[in-house]
Formats: sequence, C-alpha cells, structure tokens
Amino acid sequence: MDSKVILSFIACVAIIMIFGKTIFTPMKRIIKFFINSILGAFLIFMINLIGMSFSFHVGFNIINSIIVGVLGVPGAGLLIILKTFC
Repeated sequence: MDSKVILSFIACVAIIMIFGKTIFTPMKRIIKFFINSILGAFLIFMINLIGMSFSFHVGFNIINSIIVGVLGVPGAGLLIILKTFC
C-alpha cells in the first residue's frame, strides 16, 4: 500500500470519530431525558392511582414534565413533596 492511502485512511477514520462524538453525545442526553420523562410520568401515574383513595393528585402539565424530564425520578419525588407541603 501507498503511504498516501494509509494516511488518507487514518485521516478519514479520525474525522469520522470526531464527527461521531459530536453527534452521539447530544443524542445520549436526549435519550436520557426521554427515559427520565417516561419513568417519572409512570411514577406520577402510579402516585395518582394510589393517591385517588387519599384525595392526592399531582397534575400532568408542561412544567411538571420538564422537572421530571431533567431530574428524573427524584424530580417526581420533588413534585410529590411540593404538593404535600404547599
């Protein structure tokens, strides 16, 4: 093989790795955000289901969704605590 071919191959692999990292790092955060949102929404749903007998309800709205999406299950716990004390 020619040295130019080898250097071109190495340069292409390096460029693909750099662009791959810049593309997949935000995707990991987006996927984590959606997983946290789904788990938190399920937790809020279960709390609302159990809380029906105690007249306890945590609403589903955009602010609660953002809190649960960013913080995950601890965010759902925060909403429950805020609802209890406020």
